[in-house]
Amino acid sequence: MTRRLAPTGFAAPDRATATEFWVVRHGESTWNADGRYQGQTDVPLSPIGVLQASSLAERLTAQPFDAVYTSDLARAAQTARIVAERLHGAPPVQTDEGLREIHVGELAGLTIHEIRARFPEYLQALSAEPWSTRRPGGESMEDLYARSGEAFTQIQARHPGQRVLVFTHGGVVRVAVGLALGGVPANAWARLSVSNTSVTRVLLGQGSGMLLGFNDDAHLESLLEATEADDVLGQAP
Repeated sequence: MTRRLAPTGFAAPDRATATEFWVVRHGESTWNADGRYQGQTDVPLSPIGVLQASSLAERLTAQPFDAVYTSDLARAAQTARIVAERLHGAPPVQTDEGLREIHVGELAGLTIHEIRARFPEYLQALSAEPWSTRRPGGESMEDLYARSGEAFTQIQARHPGQRVLVFTHGGVVRVAVGLALGGVPANAWARLSVSNTSVTRVLLGQGSGMLLGFNDDAHLESLLEATEADDVLGQAP
């Protein structure tokens, strides 16, 4: 086997104790299809979302994972169930509220056009400071990073040296990338587009991390284009 060398000066995570996470954004929801912000509102998958999840399930058929976790929101949990039953050993799906999407507060149920009309000051603040700006009555990316980052830390502590599949949301996928990279430049968050049912792979250890792959949605090539719209960015679907 060829040994992969780390870049000079970089301490790679020890695979004997680190956890390899495969982090999946849920399939398209009915509100994704309508272009509505949902945050922590419980919204089911759309018919296309079910097809996306089934395509990912086919791709991962018989793959071994030591554990499967999901956000408790329906769109993530439904995606998780569709995929998990095709995995090696059909592992049980465990829910974790810490993996929920960012709380969008008063933006829930609104389209970007409605948000632009009702909350122009918020969008201006978000553009200037995407990291710490809170959604009206909700969370900021900084809040989300602290909440879901703690969820990843707890899962990592339970599964050292193992491979874990996580079903979650676009904002939380960005958090996983940040944990792997030791942070992400403030203006880079808006450039991390995350497609429905894409797979992002990170290796997380104690105080160390590595990004192994980002936004891999090759299984969707034969389907309609997966939406990249989500609740983190102030962009139109």
